[in-house]
Amino acid sequence: MHKLQRAIDRFCVKHPRFGISNLMLYVCIGNAAVFLFSLMDTTGLFRSYLLFSPALILRGQLWRLITFTLIPNSSGLWTLIFLYFYYFIGHTLEREWGSARFTLYFFSGILLTVLCGFALYLIRGINLSVSAYYIYLSMFFSFAALNGEQRVLLFMIIPIKIKWLAYVDAALFLYDIFTIAFPANLLPVVAVLNCLIFCWDDLFSTLRRRPKVQRPKTVNFKREAERINAERKAAPYFFKCEVCGRTDVSDPKLEFRYCSRCSGYHCYCIDHINAHTHIHE
Repeated sequence: MHKLQRAIDRFCVKHPRFGISNLMLYVCIGNAAVFLFSLMDTTGLFRSYLLFSPALILRGQLWRLITFTLIPNSSGLWTLIFLYFYYFIGHTLEREWGSARFTLYFFSGILLTVLCGFALYLIRGINLSVSAYYIYLSMFFSFAALNGEQRVLLFMIIPIKIKWLAYVDAALFLYDIFTIAFPANLLPVVAVLNCLIFCWDDLFSTLRRRPKVQRPKTVNFKREAERINAERKAAPYFFKCEVCGRTDVSDPKLEFRYCSRCSGYHCYCIDHINAHTHIHE
């Protein structure tokens, strides 16, 4: 897992322009469109043309390799709620990882799911109609590995840390693995495997982390913002990578991002946002 994740990191550093920007936005728009068309098609014929089916794919209906990810797994108002949930998590992961890494993550989940479906068809003759439900739901594990201490409002009222919701998510996965009949119970396993491939280091560094006797220094964001603004006024540039020293003046087309895992405000170029030592003050 560790070596594979390092290979992914090297690929993303060497190919920073790879990937689809705002990928999750397009995925959610596709899901919303399919949801609306399904409401108008009472026969279910439109939806049947999008389902994953190894037998039909081998007959030439290749679009089913992708279109099954656009079929919502809920109905009514819940569809809109889940689409917003998926977009929020996907957009956050892309912002922290970059488009290259998130695109690899999303399509890797699709690839593993498709391979699982074809393996069952070719080996046991089971034409399993898989869905992208677990692909989307497993993104929450990746989100929690990076933002476990962040608080959200459950039901818009109850403040709760992301990591506790991740434990509930894990319990649902385990419940499905042990209660859903074989081979359908392999789908959540494949989705979790994809998450581990990309988040092995982040996940286990979070589990190994222990609270210190002395509380970590709290970042004064107002003071940090004032310091950054003062430095920007004195410097002939707006962004500067703390690794290579390139600026938006020396390379106007270069993208810059702030690392959410470093303490304070630390700016990096697109080549080093995923390839630097995190700063903990």
